[in-house]
Amino acid sequence: MARTRRGAGDPAASAPHVTLVSDDRGGVTIVLDGSPQSHVQLSDPGLLAFEYVQHLALVLDTLPGGPIAVTHVGGAGMTLPRYVEHTRPGSPQIVLEPDAALTELVRRELPLPRQHRIRVRPTDGLTGTAALGDDSADALVLDAYAVGRVPAELTTVDYLRDVARVLRPGGIALLNLADEPGMRYVTRVLASLRDVGAFGALALVATQDVLKGRRFGNVVVAASRGGELDIAGLARSVARAAFPTGVRSGADVTRMARSGRPFVEGDRAASPVPPAAGAWRVR
Repeated sequence: MARTRRGAGDPAASAPHVTLVSDDRGGVTIVLDGSPQSHVQLSDPGLLAFEYVQHLALVLDTLPGGPIAVTHVGGAGMTLPRYVEHTRPGSPQIVLEPDAALTELVRRELPLPRQHRIRVRPTDGLTGTAALGDDSADALVLDAYAVGRVPAELTTVDYLRDVARVLRPGGIALLNLADEPGMRYVTRVLASLRDVGAFGALALVATQDVLKGRRFGNVVVAASRGGELDIAGLARSVARAAFPTGVRSGADVTRMARSGRPFVEGDRAASPVPPAAGAWRVR
């Protein structure tokens, strides 16, 4: 059943592009501008229906046990913050989400867990990240889309340098990107990360068909600030993933980063235009 929050007096009236779609398993999908953005399972926050959210979670799971400080650039249904709270109770988390109407709708229809430490700030990623303290996060997750595309200002060398500033030594930046076969866009983002000079290791996580260039899809880029990534642990987790998933790292990713042209002010671009909504494989 689909429920659209619109109309006079409705807090989401300023965001009529938002639709909540319930499924027969008790989950709810948040659809923005016709594209599925988040799936929330209130009864089981550990259930992650979208491939890319699973991939983000797999990388976060490689960090040492216990609470971790996570900043999320982009909120939507706040699926990943709920997962972190579920798996690492008491984790201090900041969500930068400029759509206040969407946040209010999600809070009302899909309440956050009790005693959580998730704080939502109604600001965009560029402004919100600039306001964060140095060495304040163990992980920063970039999962921000506008009309189905990653905003151009969030993949430039200048912005990613600010991300590095916010991360603690050994912290991880996670970027949920979307690209076409050939990964020309992802290659340029890798070049931007390399140009920052603060990231010591890079890796890609995606379904095998995306990594092999068979279709448009999501690619999670992981970048460690100064340290190493637990590639062996990540590979073991990926092998148990619900979807056929792969990890690309080491010399392969280094070559990609060296072959690309970094995104800088005056030469930047949003991610490629996605295919029609029906072409996305959502499970």
